[in-house]
Amino acid sequence: MMYQIYQAHADLLHPLRQFARAGSRMMRLAECGLGPPSVLRHLSAGLSIFADCGLTHVRPPFGIDAVPVNGAYVAIAEEAADDTPFGTLLHFRKDSHVVQPRVLLVAPMSGHFATLLRHAVQVMLPDHDVFITDWKNARNVPLSEGRFGLDEFVAHIIRFLRAIGAGGHVVAVCQPAVPALVAAAVMAEASDPAMPRSMTLIAGPIDTRVNPTKVNELAQSRPIEWFDRYLIHAVPWRFPGAYRHVYPGFVQLSAFMSMNLDRHIGAHLGQFRSLVGGDHIGAAAHRKFYDEYGAVMDLPGEFYLETVQRVFQEHDLPRGVLTWNGAPIRLAAIRRMGLLTVEGERDDICAIGQTMAALDLCSRIPVSLKQAHLQTGVGHYGVFSGRRWANEVYPRVREMIQMMN
Repeated sequence: MMYQIYQAHADLLHPLRQFARAGSRMMRLAECGLGPPSVLRHLSAGLSIFADCGLTHVRPPFGIDAVPVNGAYVAIAEEAADDTPFGTLLHFRKDSHVVQPRVLLVAPMSGHFATLLRHAVQVMLPDHDVFITDWKNARNVPLSEGRFGLDEFVAHIIRFLRAIGAGGHVVAVCQPAVPALVAAAVMAEASDPAMPRSMTLIAGPIDTRVNPTKVNELAQSRPIEWFDRYLIHAVPWRFPGAYRHVYPGFVQLSAFMSMNLDRHIGAHLGQFRSLVGGDHIGAAAHRKFYDEYGAVMDLPGEFYLETVQRVFQEHDLPRGVLTWNGAPIRLAAIRRMGLLTVEGERDDICAIGQTMAALDLCSRIPVSLKQAHLQTGVGHYGVFSGRRWANEVYPRVREMIQMMN
């Protein structure tokens, strides 16, 4: 019922937001040339903020047209290297004959689209042949396509690595750290030729018993039946995935925003001042961030519940009891893969030590092939986006890939 109420509310506000956007433009034109900020400019700013604060369920474009390679810009074309009902293996193909290390960037399935990693892709492209897991919005996947749980997530990583071919590397950001490591163990056990040469785990919940955060405490505060009853909802009838049980993206976004509500309120007040004061650059930056932040996707309900239970409540991987398709996972099977963990000093979602736990769990990987990087001065998003990602974190990722290529 919650999903239906949300959708009815969104449908009701949609035309109002369109009117507000048009009204804001008209007031800006009417106000032009009146000198100091007028009442019209204040009204225009308020209407603009109202128009822009709605959510969208459509993936934004990556918008990466060209990148520098060896001192010259080359064109980028997005191509589907593989496709399933739940995700696309998206290849950022370069118009160049330069051979570069192939990297699978595993995006989180956590309420936002893979475009959340746009800057990570931009930074990696000049040096690597980049592929990304472009997950699809579960509310657009028909029930007839079956389930998608944690086992299916692992299966997709394995499938996509095989599509890329032997000699690839993996960079998993946030939630996919666990299934990525599981996929490596499964492939190592089977001596799969597509086994990744290196794996970088960025701010991922390998062992959430270490320095628990508010997110971890919430997962522990209720039985899994509570999450199923109150957070899982059926997709409304008019969407392709009608009646599929999902964890709605708008619920996840509300949870994220509530953790830093003062910061989001301050950002919108700052946007109002930027619009009134004519700071077009600042206003555009705010709008760009929240356009991305407000683009949400629904998660398959079984995937969300299994992740909460097996990763955050029962800690199956660090306890050595995790299974894939019924078979036990042996991280000790991984022996010749480079492993880098990256954590943020101020991360309030995945705390220091939770990702680095992978280094001890992968006991058969030689010490010479294992590295850890703690990035100072950044929170959760700063380890894969922004200036410090580009200047301090990414060089460590590149070095690991180069060492194992």
